[in-house]
Amino acid sequence: MLIRVAGLIPESFVDGDGIRYAIFMQGCLRNCEGCQNPETHALNGGKLIETSEIISEIKKNPLLNGITLTGGEPFLQIDAANELATAAKTFGLNVWCYTGYTFEKMPPNAEILLKNVDILVDGEFIESLRDVDLQFRGSSNQRIIDVKKTFEQKKIVLWTEIGG
Repeated sequence: MLIRVAGLIPESFVDGDGIRYAIFMQGCLRNCEGCQNPETHALNGGKLIETSEIISEIKKNPLLNGITLTGGEPFLQIDAANELATAAKTFGLNVWCYTGYTFEKMPPNAEILLKNVDILVDGEFIESLRDVDLQFRGSSNQRIIDVKKTFEQKKIVLWTEIGG
C-alpha cells in the first residue's frame, strides 16, 4: 500500500517514549499557527513510498521500542497508518500517534487505527498555549492518552496518570 510521507526518522528519541521509528505523514488541513512541521501540510507534498518498505526497515532494528505516526495528520491516511501500526504490533512494538483531532471528536472510522494505537497525543497545536517544558507535546491543551485504558474505563485516562 502506498503512503505519502514528509519524512522518516529511523531512530527518534523525542517523538514518544523510548527509541522510535517516526513516520511523518504528509497532509494536514489544520494549518495551526506556529506548527513545527508546516512542510507536512500540502496534501500532495512529500513522497509516495510503499508501506512494506517502511515495515521492512522497522523489522530490521532490534533497538526500537515502537513507532510514532505523526505528521501532518495520520488520520488522513488511516488505512496506510493502520497497516504500519498493525505490523509494529506484530513485532511487539508499541504505537504512538499524534493527531490534531481530540479523542472525543475523531473522524469516521477512527477506531480502525485506534485499536492498534497505545498512546494518542491529541489536540491541535495552539501557539498561545505553547510550552517548551511539556513532555512529548507542544501546547498545554494537548493530552497524552492511554488508548487501551481509555477504552476499558470508558473515560479519558492520561498516560501520566498510570505511571507512564
